[in-house]
Amino acid sequence: MLRTTLFSLLAAASLLSQAHAADAMPYDETANAKTEVAQALQDATKSGKKMLLVFGANWCKDCRELDKALHLGRTADLVKSKYKLVKVDVGRFDKNLDLAKVYGDPIGKGIPSVVVVSDKNEVVYATRAGELADARGMGEEKIYEFFKTMAAK
Repeated sequence: MLRTTLFSLLAAASLLSQAHAADAMPYDETANAKTEVAQALQDATKSGKKMLLVFGANWCKDCRELDKALHLGRTADLVKSKYKLVKVDVGRFDKNLDLAKVYGDPIGKGIPSVVVVSDKNEVVYATRAGELADARGMGEEKIYEFFKTMAAK
């Protein structure tokens, strides 16, 4: 009886953990990316910031690692002070590809990729060479240095 109860509790905990992990995914797979980008561009213009588009997907471990860095420590502070952040889900390279093309196809060499957009909706910078595609290998410090250098441009 105790063994069955313990097994049931472990199974329930596992399901809750999986549900929490699904909730914690950084890319909203149901979002209307074009609407979010248009709203972010308006917000960025009003606030005097640039828009930062982050193209990625929930299945991508490097995308999830970059997302963590964007929300923690110095990188989070830097990004929050300079940019209006918008995450764009590309699925398995089958979603929002038209939006990626509008901004210079930054996903051609892998994801995650980023694009900095001016208040006039012009590309200021884009990772067209896969600069962040190995975010897991970069670590928090290199990711911070990347965004610090990008912000200085």
